[in-house]
Amino acid sequence: MKPTKIRYQVLFLIFVNVVINYMDRSNLAVAASEIDKEFQFTPVQLGLIFSAFSWTYLAFQIPGGILVNRFSPRILYAFSLIAWSLATVMQGFAKGFATLFGLRMATGVFEAPAFPINNRVVSNWFPDNERASAIAVYTSGQFLGLAFLMPVLSSIQLEVGWKGLFVVTGLIGIIWGIVWYIFYRDPHQHKAVNNAELQHIESGGGLLDKQQAAKRSAFRWADLKAVLSYRKLWGIYLGQFAVNATTWFFLTWFPKYLVDYRGLDFIKSGYWASVPYLAAFIGILCSGFLSDYLVKKGTSPAKARKWPIIIGLLISAFIVGANYVNTPGLIIFFMSLSFFGIGFASITWIFVSTLAPKHLINLTGGVFNFIGQLAGIIVPIVIGVLASGGSFAPALVFVAVLGVVGACSYIFLVGNVERIKIAGDE
Repeated sequence: MKPTKIRYQVLFLIFVNVVINYMDRSNLAVAASEIDKEFQFTPVQLGLIFSAFSWTYLAFQIPGGILVNRFSPRILYAFSLIAWSLATVMQGFAKGFATLFGLRMATGVFEAPAFPINNRVVSNWFPDNERASAIAVYTSGQFLGLAFLMPVLSSIQLEVGWKGLFVVTGLIGIIWGIVWYIFYRDPHQHKAVNNAELQHIESGGGLLDKQQAAKRSAFRWADLKAVLSYRKLWGIYLGQFAVNATTWFFLTWFPKYLVDYRGLDFIKSGYWASVPYLAAFIGILCSGFLSDYLVKKGTSPAKARKWPIIIGLLISAFIVGANYVNTPGLIIFFMSLSFFGIGFASITWIFVSTLAPKHLINLTGGVFNFIGQLAGIIVPIVIGVLASGGSFAPALVFVAVLGVVGACSYIFLVGNVERIKIAGDE
């Protein structure tokens, strides 16, 4: 019997989830200049608002990882999508710093389980040798979606204002949350999947929920201690911080950088801003499919999985080149080169399912995202402080240095690519 291909339909659903996820993270960046004009925020205040999402997103990563281990992705993701989208709608009615800061924090709370759910779904639906490609496809949603959405979001704001922008983007998420609940099912509950596809997935190391079902138990502090005790895992945690550092620059300060520090008008900045996202999209697809191709051809995981991440993080440091050019085309060239590098490095989630103890994959994913999302708090605030003097050059140097640090963490800390085995694993 020929295997069905239902896993690719599931991958499409996750892809759209990620597009909406990042749309609701980045709509503030599009609206920032207009919000700034209305409320007269300082750069430091604006940096704090940019970081507000990550304060709670960070705080709820480990609780989110626990929830992902306890509840069905169908139910938890639908709830998460609808709840963060309602918070997004309410941002359109913000009256000042406090309410906008609080609503961004609420958005972070409800988005927290999203990427651990993505990792759980892909680990269940895809065998090991297809997983990097699957992760690359759904992760590319943040880049491809924003590449096309930046001009669209700019146009929406031009028509209905910054308040209407939040209402429109929030309503889209509410509708999609209902769509997810209607169509998503786990592998053994999906009526359209056949036994041949299930066997293909399981024989390749997928269906991890089935493997762990008998062993799933309540959260233990010893489990958290375990996933914080290994150098390999700290290597990927620090690497994720570096990847997110550059990503959060693009999700927060980048449009304002183009308009207020480089003098581009608002509509042109929307089109220019889309180019680096396209570069990142190309980068992650190249990385994911190249990595899986190398594994299938017998290349060691250390080379096939690690080196795209290391090379990508080093390329991301070229963002500093924008400090030495003045024409829009060259500025965007260095920004695009940097974001291509981040795209090339963004298969990092493969190491959660590859290195983590089998019964702690979801918890490891929560810690991985928790430490990575520290960048969402630290980077926007530090950039606001560094840009307070009127020059954005120190901020770009800061982002570039973090890219080099991330590459070093994969070179010197991760070491051999092999699963950590502890008590509780088979």
